[in-house]
Amino acid sequence: MGIFDAAFDSIGGVLADQWKDIVTSPAFDEHTVVAPGIRKNSQNGRGANRGAEDILSNGSFIFVPEGTAAFVFSQAGIEQVITTPGSFEYRDGQASVFDEQDRREKGIGRILLDEAAERVGFSGMSADEKRVAFVNLHEIRGLRFGTRGPLAYNDLFYGTDLEVYAYGSFSVQVSNPELLVRNFLPANVFSYSLDDPKARTQLLAEFLHSFIAAVNALSASYRISQLPSQTSAIAAQIVSEDDNAGTWEARFGLKLVSIAVENIEFSEQSRELVRQFSEKKMGVRAYEGVSQQAANVAAQQMIAEGVRDNGLGDGGGMLFGMNLASALNPQNAATVQGAGAPEVPNATAAPKPSLDEQMETLKKLKDLLDMGILTQEEFDAKKQEILGL
Repeated sequence: MGIFDAAFDSIGGVLADQWKDIVTSPAFDEHTVVAPGIRKNSQNGRGANRGAEDILSNGSFIFVPEGTAAFVFSQAGIEQVITTPGSFEYRDGQASVFDEQDRREKGIGRILLDEAAERVGFSGMSADEKRVAFVNLHEIRGLRFGTRGPLAYNDLFYGTDLEVYAYGSFSVQVSNPELLVRNFLPANVFSYSLDDPKARTQLLAEFLHSFIAAVNALSASYRISQLPSQTSAIAAQIVSEDDNAGTWEARFGLKLVSIAVENIEFSEQSRELVRQFSEKKMGVRAYEGVSQQAANVAAQQMIAEGVRDNGLGDGGGMLFGMNLASALNPQNAATVQGAGAPEVPNATAAPKPSLDEQMETLKKLKDLLDMGILTQEEFDAKKQEILGL
């Protein structure tokens, strides 16, 4: 009974697969790279093509929409690649009684008997296998990325390494569909999306490695706040790499098209460093852009307020009095003659300050040095004077 069943199955299969097929591309979603072809088996209530999904008959049509490439796969792999949009007649399939060329060359009886006899030895199955898949040639956008850990960025403006987190997205496009199918697509797979974690994990790992290297290559020229506007330069830097994402086009036929850096966030430690830097910068340069006279007056007021609020101690021959601010040169905090400056008492007559007073005086002098009121040379001179060196 098995042989008779196989014979009946063979005849039924041959008859079912005589219909010519119409194969076209499915609707791609945003991140689909490869999708299997769809065989039309009905139209407006008409049509009854119930042939095998992996058989193509001679005279079948393959419709290749704009922005796709069609691949015909046989048992051995890629049989044909169609990259031009349009309608194409397939001629390397099984003979069909509905194909004029086959009827003319073989005749209807020969077509049916030859194919049925071949299938009997395979229990009614055909030894032939043909599948159609389509590759998306459009730009695949919105592939999200984010640094898992802080990225060290040597910002020359701040003069230090800052830790940041970067977030954004990138897009890719298939530039060589045959290379993609041979080297990127897993074996015997006809549907593939970059939403698949297995597909995206490797791409993201390589992209982040290249992204970090590209960003740091720009640190000599751009402040960290300028990076979102330098995405084209970052992309060009990545593509020019000889490793990771820079090799995608040569390895996979997949090129990096664009990068969008949506946000760059400081780590908590780096945010505190930037805050401290900004405060000190504001304190030192608060009077930039005004006249020198106005800057001098402002500096004198700062000195006077410092004396009033904190004092300068009595060590090292330093002076007291409300007129001290006007007696100091605001450029270097040195005393000047005239302008009602109080007479400097004889240093030999002043009692020697205690060690605590000396330390307090040095501390306040250091504050003036940090504010830019004293120069390093003046600070060193006062330090030696107070310590009696």
